[in-house]
Amino acid sequence: MTATPTDGAKTLLYPVSDLGKAKGIFSALLGTAPQVDSPYYVGFDAAGQHIGLVPRGGPQAPAAAVAYWHVADIAAKLAELTAAGASIQDQLREVGGGRRVATVADPDGNPIGLLQDG
Repeated sequence: MTATPTDGAKTLLYPVSDLGKAKGIFSALLGTAPQVDSPYYVGFDAAGQHIGLVPRGGPQAPAAAVAYWHVADIAAKLAELTAAGASIQDQLREVGGGRRVATVADPDGNPIGLLQDG
């Protein structure tokens, strides 16, 4: 099941210590460059969602969030993200109904969940 903008998270904020490194990983994940790229905030608009990267320790920095991103080919996306600098946190596994999940972590340890529908 793919989430639509009305039933899924529309804005996700991640606290990061290195905006440049995080920007590279999220650009790889989303397949697009950021629409907002400043020293204080990097924001991406993709598939009806807004993803923001906020410097850790700043007034807008949230606690780490986990979001599961629906992808067409989870193995290919895992390879792309690890090539961009992410590390595997939870190995790829079947969770029933043909669904496959895995979690990677960015350089700050923020989890990025991936889900491929069956």
